[in-house]
Amino acid sequence: MTQVLRLSLPITLWLIGFCAIYGLQGLSCSRHWPPGLDDPRAVLLAAAGLFVLMQGLVLLAVLRAPDPSRFVQRTAASLAAVAFAAAVWTVLPVLAVSVCG
Repeated sequence: MTQVLRLSLPITLWLIGFCAIYGLQGLSCSRHWPPGLDDPRAVLLAAAGLFVLMQGLVLLAVLRAPDPSRFVQRTAASLAAVAFAAAVWTVLPVLAVSVCG
């Protein structure tokens, strides 16, 4: 894993997941939701689970494959931990409140 990727991937992945979760939530409350998908909450929960799982995998990858530079390793691990916590925090409303409340 290159140093730039190690430093940028956790926050970039969080940004993509944040946009996807709340984009799906907005779509599920609109009239454009696909008629074959009756339960938008199940889709949102699956997306939220995938989002948190991906952040956890990135955190594990950063921790298991240390970088030779101590600064890059500490910074990458901190960014990955913050991104994981942000992912969990981001999906809490999906788990706790109604979809189109």
